[in-house]
Amino acid sequence: MNKSRALLALTAAVALVAAACNANPTSSTNGGAATKGGTLHILYDNPTLKEDPAKSQSLAVSSIHLILRSLTTWQTSPDQPAKVVGDLATDTGTPSDGGKTWTYHLKPGVLYEDGKKITAQDVKYSVERTFAPQLSEGLAYHKTLLVGGDKYKGPFSGQELPSIETPNDSTIIFHLNKPFGDWPWIVSMPAFTGVPKAKEDIVHYQDHPVANGPYKVQSAQQGSKIVLVRNDKWDQKTDPVRTALPDSIVLDMALDDTVINQRVIADSGADKSAFSFVNLQAALAPKVLNNPQVKSRLAISPSGALKYLALNTRKAPLNNPDVRRAIEYAVDKNAVQIAAGGPVIAGDIATTLIEPGIPGYQKYDLYPAPPAGDPNKAKQLLAQAKFTQTAPLVLLTDNVSYNVAIAQAVQASLQKAGIKVTIKSVDYDSATADSTSGKPLYDISLTSWLPDFPSAQGSIQPLFASSEIGNNAYNIAQYSNPQVDAAINTAIAQTDLTKAGQQWAALDKQIMQDAPVVPLYYAKNAFLRGSNVANFYLPPYPPYPSTLTVGLSSSK
Repeated sequence: MNKSRALLALTAAVALVAAACNANPTSSTNGGAATKGGTLHILYDNPTLKEDPAKSQSLAVSSIHLILRSLTTWQTSPDQPAKVVGDLATDTGTPSDGGKTWTYHLKPGVLYEDGKKITAQDVKYSVERTFAPQLSEGLAYHKTLLVGGDKYKGPFSGQELPSIETPNDSTIIFHLNKPFGDWPWIVSMPAFTGVPKAKEDIVHYQDHPVANGPYKVQSAQQGSKIVLVRNDKWDQKTDPVRTALPDSIVLDMALDDTVINQRVIADSGADKSAFSFVNLQAALAPKVLNNPQVKSRLAISPSGALKYLALNTRKAPLNNPDVRRAIEYAVDKNAVQIAAGGPVIAGDIATTLIEPGIPGYQKYDLYPAPPAGDPNKAKQLLAQAKFTQTAPLVLLTDNVSYNVAIAQAVQASLQKAGIKVTIKSVDYDSATADSTSGKPLYDISLTSWLPDFPSAQGSIQPLFASSEIGNNAYNIAQYSNPQVDAAINTAIAQTDLTKAGQQWAALDKQIMQDAPVVPLYYAKNAFLRGSNVANFYLPPYPPYPSTLTVGLSSSK
């Protein structure tokens, strides 16, 4: 499953706050008990919000899920891993045929905003729309998993996808071309909602999708704002997650990043009832962290995306595992952490491939070294590998300032072990194109990764399966191990999520024995809320506030 560049870049925009601020904010902020009523504002820097489910692959805590419910959804909390639960469907699905067939039954009494019942045929049509070339921007996983999906071009020419069956109005069956235990997470994505065929307008559907969630679109001005108001046909008794506390929600768009945070810091007028989807910038950190009243409104995620070095395992000298293991010991992760902003907000030092908060995460360290690295141990391994260097290793990074600073910290620490490194800093698009081409020019690449859904599959398979080398896929280390490939396929097929987590945890260690990457730190996110915003927290995963449960402490 290839990952879109946009999601790979989830943490490229993370503003990391300077450690010199001497701050120690808590990892989450709640804001007290939320009450029903009022208008909540959500501030975005994006000029548009894609509320057409075929065009969106937004996480299940995003604003589109206020309007649209999917077959399943995520239940999050401040301190527990996300859990998949039934949403439109009665449960998370029943697998058969060894995990290749998944059956769902719709809950009775779930209606659209016009009072009509959602049917299994509506869900089938919603999924089929995503295959149409006109609506190709959204979810991709299911397109390679559903039988016949590789050739299907969508329903607009009158064709259906036979691998999605609807034997009656309340039952939908998916036939996959291989066992896939994480299918319950896939059907939490926006594509697996209901779209009534008769109400569709391909061009304008993203502005006014037919709601089945607690809110409906009152008005939409892309580039300015979208206003959501209550959908009186939504029944909370059928919804396990959404609280629907505000009377209305205004999505303010196309705002400057710095202006967004300055407005929330100032906390006046309507901004008292606002929160930001823009990370706190380093330049504003002193204003926040040195003011107790503002600092109390800052939420920091417990964890986040994995920042790491991908080592080109197909290119000498890094095709020698002992040279790669030497780099594992040599990197000064403490210096990297400081360059990224320090441990409080930048993130904790990483030693694993699976991120904390993802089922299957187990803390371990195959290359134990002091935080500043162990250059002597690295030199021993280099001597064992008979390491010689005719030219400096090329370390590729994008030209974002803190990434360049991290690259310089890596360069300095490898120099202490006797490894010469030169830094190649280019724009993000160029860095992505080179690192995913399958014929990269670099030796080491500085990058980051966050799974699309809370399964360790998303932490392992896209980055380390042989099938994900080249063709714009993200096995940037060029890592190929037939035993690992076989174990990945076994874990993917596991429908018992507890057993799957154990299998992914074992794979984490198995891959790290080959040292194709150097985990650096788990990047944190930091978001501000206004003083009236309540039930505001960042869970272990995803490191973003849930729009589904946020409310106001007053209805002012």
